[in-house]
Amino acid sequence: MTDFLLKNAETLLTMDDDRQVLKSADIRVRDGVIVEIGQGLQGAEATVDASGTVVTPGLVNTHHHLYQNLTRAVPGGQDALLFGWLQTLYPIWSRMGPEHLQVSTQLGLAELALSGCSLTSDHLYLFPNGGRLDDTIHAAAEVGLRFHPTRGAMSIGESDGGLPPDSLVEREADILEDMIRVVDAFHDPSEGSMCRVGLAPCSPFSVSRELMRDAAVLARDKGVMLHTHLAENDEDIAYSEAKFGCRPGQYAEELGWTGDDVWHAHCVKLDVEEIDLFAKTRTGVAHCPCSNCRLGSGVAPVRQMRDAGVKVGLGVDGSASNDMANLWDEARQAMLLQRVANGADAMSAYEALEIATRGGADVLGRPDCGRIAIGKRADLAVWDVSGLASSGSWDPAALVLAGPRQVRDLFVEGRQVVAWGRMTTLDLSAVIRRHGEMTQALANGA
Repeated sequence: MTDFLLKNAETLLTMDDDRQVLKSADIRVRDGVIVEIGQGLQGAEATVDASGTVVTPGLVNTHHHLYQNLTRAVPGGQDALLFGWLQTLYPIWSRMGPEHLQVSTQLGLAELALSGCSLTSDHLYLFPNGGRLDDTIHAAAEVGLRFHPTRGAMSIGESDGGLPPDSLVEREADILEDMIRVVDAFHDPSEGSMCRVGLAPCSPFSVSRELMRDAAVLARDKGVMLHTHLAENDEDIAYSEAKFGCRPGQYAEELGWTGDDVWHAHCVKLDVEEIDLFAKTRTGVAHCPCSNCRLGSGVAPVRQMRDAGVKVGLGVDGSASNDMANLWDEARQAMLLQRVANGADAMSAYEALEIATRGGADVLGRPDCGRIAIGKRADLAVWDVSGLASSGSWDPAALVLAGPRQVRDLFVEGRQVVAWGRMTTLDLSAVIRRHGEMTQALANGA
């Protein structure tokens, strides 16, 4: 169903250029595009009744490691800081293969879809036992979410002073060759694209200076975006200052890792000068509040970033450092953390939703998404506010304060991916069953 009318939405939070909030609104969708918004619209082949709902743009996830949902709540990593957490999980991840990547992508995308997410990035930086980025891309096509996979990489193993086992790192020449391959095979730069590919060396402490610089040159040559982890915690800052003689923001700038085509994950420890640099260069940030809390990394200066003009979106991060992937929870947590740090008036429910929709789309270079307006893509999240979660709310549109945590319906490019709270594009029970078998095998050392 790509040509239809969405009728009688109680409230429409457009996140358009004027941030309009419309009452009793209809939306006409044709060929995956929003073509009309108004009241009392008629004449459609199909109609979806949105009475008793709030409709928002589909949420946008700017940072994830989908493969990690096979390793949630691993005992050895439950209470560890980032580096210790990684050392616990690397040996487990090294036992994965192509099917692990495929099934974890299916399950992770379904989890995101049920939380209202229509567009997600993914940062895959390890490729054990023949796994390839292709495995995740094919799985995403089946699920039907708009996908921005990034070809990550690690090249500094334990024998060279790095954190990952040598079995999980690659030769840098091979990394660059495969980056070229996946971009040429899968990247679609067109408006409305369902798959764009980025380049994403894992972090400044897992690849060389040369690979960071070469990836930036390659990305500009290919016209794709760049992504990595940056300034995530105090250990990250200490490593940068000891190894590179500068802070992470300076290191990124020196290597060509700032600009409108770059976004960094976390940025919890950016200082005033780095925030100003990111604002001036239009460098984006993927804010991952639940993961930052889970790993004790700190509270990212999102209020200061936003006030300075930095592009900020939300990310669930990997399920091994979050243990769930509900983008709605991230929006609420982002709002609450800024209030804890800066006062109860530091971030409204509406601003949190803007970061989760339009903000994330802008970070990923997708102005065709993240807002409800004529000519934009028909990525729509329909939230039922007639039930228990919204009961008693005086402002049903303030969803992150009081509202459902799962969507009733989700449309991506006009295609219904979630209908009445159930996935329409895959047998989720079968995926969960296979995912559970894989998780158990990994736990048993297989």
